Amino acid sequence: MSRLQLALNVKDLETAVSFYSKLFATEPAKRQPGYANFAIANPPIKLVLFENPTATHKLNHLGIEVESSEQVAQAGDRLRNANLPIRREEQTTCCYAVQDKVWVTDTDGDDWEIYTVLEDAETLACSPSCP
Repeated sequence: MSRLQLALNVKDLETAVSFYSKLFATEPAKRQPGYANFAIANPPIKLVLFENPTATHKLNHLGIEVESSEQVAQAGDRLRNANLPIRREEQTTCCYAVQDKVWVTDTDGDDWEIYTVLEDAETLACSPSCP
């Protein structure tokens, strides 16, 4: 199952977690200092919160979570064949997970990632494109 990812910068993580827990009637699937993510079943969305009180924009980045590295590679090939510049990252640690991903930037400069989670990681250790 693929699902849309929405990554947001929030001023206060605890306040945001409380709000989104109520809004989506679920608790975060993963919590770390300054970070929370929700794996929401209905609607199917991955909501990621980064505590970033000095951020000038609410939107951090957008993404599509897919089930496998093969699907990430297929998406990258499809985007490249559509003449969109992409950035591939394999076995990269980001958001407390090891991931394979491909990045593309939309016409307004917002970053989109298509990614799969390979395993959990102990650190945030974001890639250059990540927050």
